[in-house]
Amino acid sequence: MRPSAAAPLAARLLLPGLLLLGLLPLAVPAPGATTTPVPATMQARLSRPSPQPLPPDQAWPQLFAAVQEARLFADQKHFADAVPRRDPASIEGAYLAARNSAGFDLRRFVLDNFALPAEPEPMPVEHHAGLRAHIDALWPRLVRHSPRPDAHDSLLPLPCPYVVPGGRFRELYYWDSYFTMLGLVESGQNTLSRQMLGDFAHLIDAWGHVPNGNRSYYLSRSQPPLFSHMVELEARDDPQVAVAYLPQLRREHAFWMEGGAGLAPGQAMRRVVRMTDGSLLNRYWDDRDAPRPESFVQDRLTAAAAARPAAGVYRDLRAGAESGWDFSSRWLDDPMRLDTIRTTDIVPVDLNSLLHHLEATIAAACTRSGDRACAREYRAMADARAGAIQRYLWQPQGWYADYDWRRGVVRPALTAAALFPLYAGIATPGRAHRTATAVRAQLLRPGGLVTTTVDSGQQWDAPNAWAPLQWVAVAGLRRYGEEALAHEVAATFTGNVQALFAREHKLVEKYDADGALQGGGGGEYPLQDGFGWTNGVVLKLFAVYPDLEHVSTRPEAAESGSTGADAGGTGAGVSILPALGRRSHVPALAPGPP
Repeated sequence: MRPSAAAPLAARLLLPGLLLLGLLPLAVPAPGATTTPVPATMQARLSRPSPQPLPPDQAWPQLFAAVQEARLFADQKHFADAVPRRDPASIEGAYLAARNSAGFDLRRFVLDNFALPAEPEPMPVEHHAGLRAHIDALWPRLVRHSPRPDAHDSLLPLPCPYVVPGGRFRELYYWDSYFTMLGLVESGQNTLSRQMLGDFAHLIDAWGHVPNGNRSYYLSRSQPPLFSHMVELEARDDPQVAVAYLPQLRREHAFWMEGGAGLAPGQAMRRVVRMTDGSLLNRYWDDRDAPRPESFVQDRLTAAAAARPAAGVYRDLRAGAESGWDFSSRWLDDPMRLDTIRTTDIVPVDLNSLLHHLEATIAAACTRSGDRACAREYRAMADARAGAIQRYLWQPQGWYADYDWRRGVVRPALTAAALFPLYAGIATPGRAHRTATAVRAQLLRPGGLVTTTVDSGQQWDAPNAWAPLQWVAVAGLRRYGEEALAHEVAATFTGNVQALFAREHKLVEKYDADGALQGGGGGEYPLQDGFGWTNGVVLKLFAVYPDLEHVSTRPEAAESGSTGADAGGTGAGVSILPALGRRSHVPALAPGPP
């Protein structure tokens, strides 16, 4: 392959290394050439995923359940990440032999037989007055490299360095990483961003899909499929990069569509749903129906409160985790009761918009490679999905929404997921405008875009604002010329981030959007700082709207809600949370299809 002259030098230098690691096909065709056949060794690897290692709750099941039920650790993920000091079967046997002995000390037994992970600590970063400098200093603190984890570790090996979110999240996460990569590129960390793409390609080659994270207990599910967006990001200067990753793109698509071919209308298999008109859409799923190891006791308590078999509740909880929105009233029959969760009965609008992008990306890469039959096949799939989204995932009240395929009805709630068809460019102009109007009226708050209108106590509900959804909203709205609203979303969210940074000198996982200028709440664990995707989205928003970066972050200003100008400013006061309605002068992106 001959990279274009505009391709960054780091990207050119990295490609040979990825070839040696087996992360890229051995040949990349020139524009207009026919596709080079994938070598037989790689074909075999792509068709046969590695045998899956046992997760902790299966490798030492009785000891694992006892430790989690005893709540030896405040965070259930802590023991799930512990590393056995010897063969897990022998530890399990020793536990079973000793557990009924007089004076048996479960905590002492765990400490003797497991290496426990370090407790999360605040990020030790030298003081920087500006948010950008702080984020640039944070990246090295969040980088990990795990080519050869310890024996019996639940951590899955990855060949290249990667960025973790931070706090209790010690591993690579799928959908987090795309938004992190956006920020790495803005920070000039192009090599690290490309290495992370290589890690995700490795996961697809090794396991047949991208798991939720690189842990054995995450292998039974994935997360929102953003691999095609990662490829698109890395192909920004060299479109041939997408051709190089065609085997992994197609494998990702096959994973999400497995089981769909033989379905009759109204049936579902794994992640595929055959709609009543014969079209195929997708849902979230998990291949296991047991409590999640990282939330073991919480899941058992939720299932015990439900009026249906526990296995179905566990599956829906796990599918909710695959969605990334764990948890939200979006998946619940009763928005105040987690035990009414029905994730697998719902066809989500965000998932299907992302899969449309995957199909369109494959079609474009096949066209570039000269494989016209492949291009026609995937373009037809993308077009069929776009049509089905318009037919099934539109709420007549005026926004895109999820669909309950069992009951045959569109879900009524407006959520931030309504903006994904705009992000994917498949909304009609009229529906995009109506969705934007509804979002402005119901979801826009002083500190950003809330996830839903419901304050349920779940972390993916009001009043929380999450960084990835802010970027999806801004990019999608700009694509359809909704510039004023896009700028308002960006301004309110970055103002919230700036205010908390000024006061506490950190970035966090989620934010309270109701004007309190603080981190968000709810969920199964305390608020985490770091934080990968917040760092990435903030830098990307600053790149789109440079005016938002030039806001003072003095703590006294954050407490009062307004600031003076920065050193290079005019001296006029600048509000950290700008008044809604402020218009940007950044040119709009190309509109989506009619």
